[in-house]
Amino acid sequence: MPAIGIIPAMKLQSLELKIAEKLIEHGQKVVFAESCTGGLIGHRITNLPGSSKYYLGSITAYAYEAKVHWLDVSWDTLKAHGAVSREVVLEMAQGVRKALKADIGLSVSGIAGPGGGLPDKPVGTIWIGLATAEGNWSRHFCWDGNRLQNKNYSADAVLQMLLDYLQGERDLDRE
Repeated sequence: MPAIGIIPAMKLQSLELKIAEKLIEHGQKVVFAESCTGGLIGHRITNLPGSSKYYLGSITAYAYEAKVHWLDVSWDTLKAHGAVSREVVLEMAQGVRKALKADIGLSVSGIAGPGGGLPDKPVGTIWIGLATAEGNWSRHFCWDGNRLQNKNYSADAVLQMLLDYLQGERDLDRE
């Protein structure tokens, strides 16, 4: 009976497997700064054996204070744009990359719901940032799921952005 549960899990890991192959091929290390996903991305990456070859760790920085203290996000940026913004996720991605000394840093901040939405930032709004020595990029989405779905959609989007970058795509900004 346990073998049946493994088959769907392996299919779900195809994105993580592709990322692992590319990171190993390029000899690169990745890190994540997670807010609305609460560690889900790190969890998914470490579901694969051998992930320590390319994954250094994550910082889950949910509150403003954590973003400032651990990720070097500016209070001014947070006050001017809010945590769910292009500006903040770019600072988060740069901050986690620097803090954990990685080749690639990715970040995510959003409003998973069911509350917390604003007229200009409804529930489901998320921003993703990616930082490398080569440059910084962002993506913006607005999901329409419940809290857990929005977290999963966000984790998928972060991993897809990483894979896109690893496959050579540099036109990563998307709104």
